[in-house]
Amino acid sequence: MKAIADMGLNTPPKTKTELCETHGEFESRCYLGSVWTKCPACSAEAVAKAREAEEAKARAERVAAWQRKIGDAGIPERFRDRRLETYVARTEGQRRALAFARSYADGFDAALKTGRSALFIGKPGTGKTHLAVGIGLQIMERDSRSALFLTVMRAVRRVKDTWGRSSTQSESEAIASLVFPDLLILDEVGVQFGSDAERLILFDVLNERYEKRRPTLLLSNFTRDEVQAFLGERIFDRLREDGGEFIPFDWESHRGGMA
Repeated sequence: MKAIADMGLNTPPKTKTELCETHGEFESRCYLGSVWTKCPACSAEAVAKAREAEEAKARAERVAAWQRKIGDAGIPERFRDRRLETYVARTEGQRRALAFARSYADGFDAALKTGRSALFIGKPGTGKTHLAVGIGLQIMERDSRSALFLTVMRAVRRVKDTWGRSSTQSESEAIASLVFPDLLILDEVGVQFGSDAERLILFDVLNERYEKRRPTLLLSNFTRDEVQAFLGERIFDRLREDGGEFIPFDWESHRGGMA
């Protein structure tokens, strides 16, 4: 016991009441010499913030590694300045579409937990791409999330290209590259011929994203019924799960102004 006392250890520890400016009174303890414990609530918050910073850093490193492998987010040069803040909403329908895009982007962490997806349907030049890209840019810049923009035809071609003998990538690796992004934006749904092979590839990608709760935004110039016929009942039903929405872009084209 004398040896322990000589080391300055306090058994049992000394205690006293201290005051934290943020959390009020707490019991401080002294186990060694004159070193007293700090506010436990403040300590817990500091640990939580450090953990969040570490998780954000790790996520950013994963995203950076993925981007080095697959290239950039695939957003065409023409659309890289399309932000939600620059979308001009003149009609009630446009205001509803913009409100959805803002809410979806602001609450993207919640969408990631459920896999909530959306389908933008309407005529060309009505702003579907603008809002979808705006969502992607916001989650990439603000949250270090990953996003990938592709037409359905290019997505299908990426997988089909692995069928050649000279390909250095397997089909499963190509599909995995489309499943990895936190948000996948697929444009021109329904434009392709819709062969059985293409439908199967698209089903594999969307089904795996569905199973892993990875949100997908689909853009189409066709009607809802035409899109449903192209995607098939199973995929269409899954898009509606977990709050999935169909956003109509039913106004005339403003190509050159905001789309």
